[in-house]
Amino acid sequence: MHRHSARRATAADVPALERLVAAAFEKYVERIGRPPAPMVHDYRALLDTARVWTVDGPDAPVALLVTMPRADHLLLDTIAVSPAAQGGGYGTALLDRAEADARELGLPEIRLYTNVAMTENLTFYPRHGYVETGRGRADGYERVFYTKRLATRM
Repeated sequence: MHRHSARRATAADVPALERLVAAAFEKYVERIGRPPAPMVHDYRALLDTARVWTVDGPDAPVALLVTMPRADHLLLDTIAVSPAAQGGGYGTALLDRAEADARELGLPEIRLYTNVAMTENLTFYPRHGYVETGRGRADGYERVFYTKRLATRM
């Protein structure tokens, strides 16, 4: 499979990344009954508190990853892929980038959550080694929580 090269996002990328997230998550607004959490993030502020990655397409970003280091894990906060690029391996490439972030930071696992209404994700993450650890309501959303332990290097 070909690799999609991610780069760290800059303040100049924020307007295009906001458009990308809106396009990627728009289909979920009706299912959830409100905008999904990634649609209301302040991406400019996240540049200072998280690792924000983008994959550039010919005219605009086609994929986005936001990871946040925590004391004992890496939180994979957001993956967004533009509708036109979905199915092109970008999500998998960004999961690989998240694992690289965790290893660079010396963190043994990645945790994430998705909305129960984002049914596509409920099969996507397990295919990539993520294990469901629970379900519950958080921040007004019905969430499904996942964890992936990373193999330790000898």
